[in-house]
Amino acid sequence: MRLTAILNLLKRINDTVETIKTIMTRRSIRAFEKTPVTEAQIKILLEAAMNAPSAGDGRPWCFVVTTDRAKLDALADAVDEGNAMFKQAQAAILICLDESLEKFKGFGPQDCSCAAQNLQLVAHDLGLGTVWIAIIGVPPRVAGCRKVFGVPEHIKPFALFPLGVPAETLPAEARYDEARIHRESWRTE
Repeated sequence: MRLTAILNLLKRINDTVETIKTIMTRRSIRAFEKTPVTEAQIKILLEAAMNAPSAGDGRPWCFVVTTDRAKLDALADAVDEGNAMFKQAQAAILICLDESLEKFKGFGPQDCSCAAQNLQLVAHDLGLGTVWIAIIGVPPRVAGCRKVFGVPEHIKPFALFPLGVPAETLPAEARYDEARIHRESWRTE
């Protein structure tokens, strides 16, 4: 029985190390190969996003998924001023906020952010690249998403993720910065 407990502990440690590795090596990818993103990969990404924590378990998110070349090309102009990454991407996922599903008003953006983080980390784990394109609060981008995807007015486009096999390799970065940490209280210098 003790050996089983030790083996379970070692598995949890290994899983933790893998999670930390994924977090520390994920980078924003803006160049993609022509390799298609599969439906199985998209389903895993959506499952991961929908397993994010949310306030009161409201899950106030909706997703628009496209692999349509014409829509991906249209996103380049409608959302990101002609940025080539959408013309290279093989899929895109738009996370939207449905405020009517919020259990606690005002928490929807945090909930959608958790879903977005899960999506990015799992994309990296699957060998896909993506980058978070902020939509909410940027009126021209919101209008572009509404135009390309037909998002209704009561739904808020939140963030858009072009997806594909990375055509660039970016090294991991050490971003830990002790100067940004305040212990016990805010310090001024």
